[in-house]
Amino acid sequence: MSSTAARKTILVVEDDTSVRTLLARALGIQYTVVVAQDGLEAMDLLRRSPAAPDLIITDVMMPKMNGYALSRLLKADRRWDTVPIVFLTARASAKDVAQGLGAGARHYISKPFSVRDILDKVGRILTA
Repeated sequence: MSSTAARKTILVVEDDTSVRTLLARALGIQYTVVVAQDGLEAMDLLRRSPAAPDLIITDVMMPKMNGYALSRLLKADRRWDTVPIVFLTARASAKDVAQGLGAGARHYISKPFSVRDILDKVGRILTA
């Protein structure tokens, strides 16, 4: 996952194929998008990549490794501890949001979501 000044890289971690495809297409217009089906696949991609992504968007509820566990692993490793994480999930209670933010997420977006909302948040994060 190499990133250039002109085109930022986003890792999308989502087990739902339709949501993963929608995000990859929408974000791919402006960014380089790499996808993973779950947290374990994401960690494998990250470990094999020479550069960290500029942003990670991850679901919370996934098989093999959920988003909370993925986020905690990323924040515990100096290679990825500064990469902003956005949780995208159907779990939207105040307790869920607090848990997500406590696990290291910068933003928490509830499903169903607006593609425009995702693009706006991503744009703000990557230009900050």
